[in-house]
Amino acid sequence: MSTGILEVANAKVNLSLKVRGRQPDGYHQLESLVVFADVADRVICKDADELALEISGPFAENLASDDDNLILRAARVCAAALGREPTFAFELKKNLPIASGIGGGSADAAAALRAMMRLWGDPPGSILNMALELGADVPVCMRKRPSFMTGVGENLRTVPRLPEINAVLANPGVSVSTAAVFERLQAGPIEGPDRLPLLPGVETLDLLLAWLRENGNDLETPAMAIEPMIGTVLTELRETTGCRLARMSGSGATCFALYDNPFDAAEAAAALSKAHSHWWVEATKFRGS
Repeated sequence: MSTGILEVANAKVNLSLKVRGRQPDGYHQLESLVVFADVADRVICKDADELALEISGPFAENLASDDDNLILRAARVCAAALGREPTFAFELKKNLPIASGIGGGSADAAAALRAMMRLWGDPPGSILNMALELGADVPVCMRKRPSFMTGVGENLRTVPRLPEINAVLANPGVSVSTAAVFERLQAGPIEGPDRLPLLPGVETLDLLLAWLRENGNDLETPAMAIEPMIGTVLTELRETTGCRLARMSGSGATCFALYDNPFDAAEAAAALSKAHSHWWVEATKFRGS
């Protein structure tokens, strides 16, 4: 990749995900503890004569550089806010699987926004609203910090003292439609207040695990009904040596497992990769606060 403004688009992982209900406008209100992994896409942005996007990397062939690409949409939104034409050339190295529940597209859009603001300065108005216009996960991906997210993605609170966590990410090479998962969930109307202020101290892995065992992912069961392979991935992760907890991220199909140390995570990733050469498996760390 050539020189320019480089931004790293880290994978977003939902450690927990509660669906509080569906709004009259069709959007769902969520409560989610979100962290970011070391594995990431790479976005480079340069001034250019016209808007362009070049995609490379292991998942490039699965991603189109058409007008609906989130990076190009981000460029048009950001440029419009600045009253300019979107004269940017982007290069995306796509290392993360597509439609996999780890926010790859949202992370890419957020990285593009950060790069454009480094080139041209911040646009007037709310950057949060501009990010939210591109997708519910884009605001939290702009921050790339452990956060508790509520609403449709607009309410964010940084989680202090969250430890760095050793983990494995595994995707069996299938994509799952987020819309289809929510449709199968059949969420009712929103009830009760959100819990934004109520996340307790989770400064050690044991404390975090205790909280996570009480707070799962509401989308896991409907996603497994649509794509049973998710259940297979979870079973195999749970059987790896040292696995403390395994769960699906987002609407799937990527799953994660948590470990006490990087050695267990590396051994688990190696074993899974050997058993399933067509899976995407990465030993990684979830970044602490």
